[in-house]
Amino acid sequence: MILRLFFILSAFFTVFGCAASHIPDRSGEPRYNADMAEVVAHLPKPPGNIAVSQDHRVFFSFHPEADPDIKVAELVEGKPVAFPDNDFQQKHSDQPFFNTVLSLRVDSQNRLWTLDHGNFGRGRPMLLAFDIQSGELLHRYEFPSDIAGFGSFLNDFQITKSGDVIFIADTGAPLPIVGGSPAIIVYDVINKTARRVLEGHASVKASPHVVRVGGENLSILGFPIRIALDSIALDREGKWLYYGALNGENLYRIVAEHLLNPAMSEEERGAKVETYAPKTMSDGITTDLAGNIYLTDMEHSAVHIIPPDRALQTLLKDQRFRWPDGFSFGPDGWLYFTCSDLMNVIGKSRNHIASHAPYPIFRFKPGHEGIPGQ
Repeated sequence: MILRLFFILSAFFTVFGCAASHIPDRSGEPRYNADMAEVVAHLPKPPGNIAVSQDHRVFFSFHPEADPDIKVAELVEGKPVAFPDNDFQQKHSDQPFFNTVLSLRVDSQNRLWTLDHGNFGRGRPMLLAFDIQSGELLHRYEFPSDIAGFGSFLNDFQITKSGDVIFIADTGAPLPIVGGSPAIIVYDVINKTARRVLEGHASVKASPHVVRVGGENLSILGFPIRIALDSIALDREGKWLYYGALNGENLYRIVAEHLLNPAMSEEERGAKVETYAPKTMSDGITTDLAGNIYLTDMEHSAVHIIPPDRALQTLLKDQRFRWPDGFSFGPDGWLYFTCSDLMNVIGKSRNHIASHAPYPIFRFKPGHEGIPGQ
């Protein structure tokens, strides 16, 4: 897929001949025993992200890098079932379909939102929303090329409590020469308009550090990869948006209203960004009702928490967590997370990916409630 080409080109131009650097190990002794995390499902292909509704329904994407036949599924009696149906998993010329869906969320109106990056902007990136009871398509938006064109990577998103605004992390392409730079996209659900903000700001860029899993650098053809803006989450009051690069050592935040204000210049907006706390490399992020922030850590097979005092603590750590990825709170205080095992997916053959199955989804109770679906 085109992502692999981006990784190769990016590595060649930015790290060829340079020694790889790494973020120091900031994980610690876990607060909980690993057996506190229970397996929700074992899947034949790696999951991407997950969204759990208030009535315990579990929706997830199969990671598009694994080229799955089913893109979006619901877990029914422990087995993946295509959602909303099998037809949506197939390519069509005259109606919307799932192409490369990674992130999905359930909002306060019980709509399942899916974000399709359109094969990194080669196709048409798209937001779709479904009624989870009927499967009816309720909302559709295709991003124009000036918002998410070739080289874009609409990676993750967060929905406001009202359901009227969506904040999207565009990871962008690793190389500016192929188009696409990291930015936050603000989507107005009511008016169906989108704007790019903080494009190219230091807070959305990847650091020079590379991902190291199992003592080895994650690379393509020997070249380390670096991924920009990825993790993104609103606090549960909707005041702050927290975000950071996957290959980044800091978590940043900005008041959401500053992103919504079209009259504010990008220079003014950038000056409002705060460095919130040091973090590990992270692919998933969420928040709870007590003001805690949760991070997945693929390098150390761990789940961390950043409490309001901003001191990172390790909650869980276990080798079973093969690239812990996306989060979703469910009802009753459960926090779900997927394991996409991307070190055995990116650039690998179908046989290699199949040989590392099954791929798990876990859940545990961190001690605080969150909002289901987020």
